[in-house]
Amino acid sequence: MGGPGEPPDGTPDGAAGGNEDEYRSVVFDESFVKAARLQEYSAQERLADHSPPVRTRPTGIRRLSRQAMVLALLVMIAFVTAVYLGVRTPHVPPSARRVADPVRVTVVPLAPPQAVPGAGDADRLYAASPARSYETGEKGVTMPPARRTEHFSDGQVIAALAAARDYVIGSSLDPKVLMGDATRSVRVLLDPDQFDQFDRSMGESAKGAAADAGEADVDASAPLGWLVRFDPTRVRLADPEIRVHGTFKVVERGAATLEVVADHVFVYALAKAGDGRAARADGADRAQGPGRADDGKKKEQVSLFTVRREVRLRFDPDNLRLRQVRVVAASVQAGPLSCTGDPDQVLRPLLAGQRADEASPPGTDPYRAASPTGLCGTLSPAAMPRL
Repeated sequence: MGGPGEPPDGTPDGAAGGNEDEYRSVVFDESFVKAARLQEYSAQERLADHSPPVRTRPTGIRRLSRQAMVLALLVMIAFVTAVYLGVRTPHVPPSARRVADPVRVTVVPLAPPQAVPGAGDADRLYAASPARSYETGEKGVTMPPARRTEHFSDGQVIAALAAARDYVIGSSLDPKVLMGDATRSVRVLLDPDQFDQFDRSMGESAKGAAADAGEADVDASAPLGWLVRFDPTRVRLADPEIRVHGTFKVVERGAATLEVVADHVFVYALAKAGDGRAARADGADRAQGPGRADDGKKKEQVSLFTVRREVRLRFDPDNLRLRQVRVVAASVQAGPLSCTGDPDQVLRPLLAGQRADEASPPGTDPYRAASPTGLCGTLSPAAMPRL
């Protein structure tokens, strides 16, 4: 820097140096002009009658403070956005999840007092049973009118009913779930706090009735508390059109808890696993005509199996927002079944012509929190088709 009266970048090249230059104070190079705080208006601007004829140029400090303000504003916007997204995110780290209580499950097998009636046509059985007027599939799972409660709005009640309906359909009507081929479609509907318990229940089911319940399975609920499942080695669905009838009831359990009770009757048409494959006539039968070939075919026998399932589902505000259900309790009555075996693990229905044995129901282990209670009932003849 030069001294007072000198250009900011020093004496220009070619200009005389020293104080003896009497014109030194009037030498204006480019750096001197840029450093000036006052700037004269241009000829075009002076035509607009400016007063005063010069303007003050912004200093570097002024420009810097304006840039700092813009930067601070951007940082603040980014911080507020990060906080908002952190509050709104539905992800809950595993360490923050609540420990869910075991689902209370009661399974009552219903033993028939006589042989199970059967027929070659499922429609004939349905027409002769109390399920003759039931709707088929999802059409039978209807939602009641939604009414607000003291602490929950109409929209929240609708969300609870819709989530409960999805759970009932997925856990009781999906053929893959019924035959043990899939569980994920039910799992994704649950509160994440119940994932571990659900996984243990399904794992215990896969091991079979003879599996040893270790420490990790002490709080595992019976599989039939979560879904309806048949033994695929013994039965198969003879008719995909499952008959359904039932209701939903909404009850408020507190300022932050809404409960939906789903009470439905499901009627399944079942046949023996492996049956239903049409017998193929050989060349000799075909030579004798279609009549003789048809006589050699044995038509499969179909029987009806009834499950009454009452499930209690609870919702907090987060469950309602994410459409997740929290299973609290399940009560299952199913028949025709024998009283033996493990009915809470997998359903092994009695088929057409079969009778229930006279053995006692399985024992109850009072040392296991999730041990099933050894119950057994009698299936009323009025609940079976009258052929």
